[in-house]
Amino acid sequence: MLNGRLYRVALVPFLFALAIAAFSLGSRPAARSSTLAPDAFEGARAFSDLEGLASKYPDRRPGTSGDEALGRYVARTLEGLGGTAGGGFAVRTVRSNGQTIDGKRTLTTVVAQRAGSTNESPIVILAHRDAARRGSRAELSGTAALLELARVFAARETKRTIIFVSTSGGSGGDAGAARFAASLRGPVDAAIVLGDVAGAHASQPLVVPYSDGFGSASLQVQRTVADAITHESGSDPGSPSALGQLAHLAVPFAVGEQGVLGARGVPAVLVQVSGEHGPSATSRVKAERLEGIGRSVLSAVSALDTGRDVSSARQTGVLLQRKIVPAWAVRLLLATLLLGPLILAVDGLARVRRRRLAVGRWTLWTLSCALPFLACAVFTYLLGLLGIIPAPHVPVPSSGIPSGAGAAAAVVVVALVFALAWLLWGVLVRQRHWGVRPDPEVAGLSMLLLLLGVTLVAWVSDPYTALLLLPALHLWLLLVSPELRPRHLGSLALLALGIAPLLLLIAFYTHQLGLGPGGVAWTAVLLVVGGHVGAGGAILWSIAWGCAVGMAMLAVSPLAPPPAPSGDDEAEITIRGPLSYAGPGSLGGTESALRR
Repeated sequence: MLNGRLYRVALVPFLFALAIAAFSLGSRPAARSSTLAPDAFEGARAFSDLEGLASKYPDRRPGTSGDEALGRYVARTLEGLGGTAGGGFAVRTVRSNGQTIDGKRTLTTVVAQRAGSTNESPIVILAHRDAARRGSRAELSGTAALLELARVFAARETKRTIIFVSTSGGSGGDAGAARFAASLRGPVDAAIVLGDVAGAHASQPLVVPYSDGFGSASLQVQRTVADAITHESGSDPGSPSALGQLAHLAVPFAVGEQGVLGARGVPAVLVQVSGEHGPSATSRVKAERLEGIGRSVLSAVSALDTGRDVSSARQTGVLLQRKIVPAWAVRLLLATLLLGPLILAVDGLARVRRRRLAVGRWTLWTLSCALPFLACAVFTYLLGLLGIIPAPHVPVPSSGIPSGAGAAAAVVVVALVFALAWLLWGVLVRQRHWGVRPDPEVAGLSMLLLLLGVTLVAWVSDPYTALLLLPALHLWLLLVSPELRPRHLGSLALLALGIAPLLLLIAFYTHQLGLGPGGVAWTAVLLVVGGHVGAGGAILWSIAWGCAVGMAMLAVSPLAPPPAPSGDDEAEITIRGPLSYAGPGSLGGTESALRR
């Protein structure tokens, strides 16, 4: 049914697009450096503060008395560094309601601002002080480093305004950071979020630039902070892998406060020695680590302060071997790779319509395969709207909302709803007389058309999301065409290869966030409950998974036997010319005149 020659011709534009993309590669921007010595950061004093705060405020769940008391201590300490007239800070305290790991709470945000000597855009240093579990000394190290950095900048003149922010809600929901980002009245050159900066065990990358929206912090800010860590602490900060970049660009997912800042246009990076997943409540801390990372942050802020024209452009390309592949080049390459399935789908649609096959019927059948996934998503949304499962609107780390008995019950209930939806699907297709098994002649084309539509919508909004669906579009062409479809094992192998990018994406986030099988299911429920997966995304992904289920049914369906030859086919063909030709030689047996 599908024309292989059209497919090969459709791949020709990809070669030209590849050549254009090769010439579009750009170089990384240079890192900013500072000539000021970072020795003013006293690691011993910061570590002493950490020990004292951990002993005095062991319980710091967001919005509780311990969290509030620590917030008042931070405000008093910053106020004690002097007012703006003496080179100190203008300190204000903001109280607001926000969604946390314990539901809605009233949270306190402490903001201290020291004016610079110029009108350049400010630099933000932010750390959250709350924690999901008792103790959590490594998580508190960001607050200790923030206070020591404030002491340094209280006695140092800067060109840019420096803003220190102590938030609550960073253990899950990032409500304090989101409230601060919403209160900004102008652009920000850079924001450095201090997470675990004293952990004994390091996990790369130490500089996490990922956002909850499309793109990440500018490469110049990333490289400046990473270069400072290399020079001041002697540690290799690492860098985001190509797989990590593609995963976060395809499905934005960040559990740190830099995520909500980046989603609101602030070029923010998270400095955290325990990597993206964050520390555990029992993680050990080291004074040497706190001093090294603290001095690195001081050096990076000094470099950004003295530099001119700090780039705050969001990074939407992919960094490969010190070269940047811009997002427009990726979009162009994907567009040319979509031409093949698009042309074959249009040609196949014309063929089946000439044969008067029921394309619309099997399109509805494929859409019905998406209904169980959509019903499961709607039910999960309702759990959040009714307050049965409280969840923040941003991704939550696995330690934020522990997967206990309640979480297990919620996952089981959602799974039962999914199973019930599939039982009702069988009733639906029988009542509509559609049949449970797809028609190999036309159902595959309907699935291809729907999957192609989903991919095109994804390509318009986020080309990296379309990249996840591209292998399925090409590989499943063999399943769509009855004459090319391999036997069951081969068909199932093609099906698995088509969904492999999605499975690889899940495996990446599972490894990065330290999730187990139960944690993956619970995190998926929380993403839907909290609204991180929007209604449009739920519909598109439901259709995509519905196409995958339909392709699985098609892959295990019996192969159609080849048509038996008729009597006319077995007769020897004696006509030498076109069927309409009736002149000499049409009946055969005529010798050539050249022999005469």
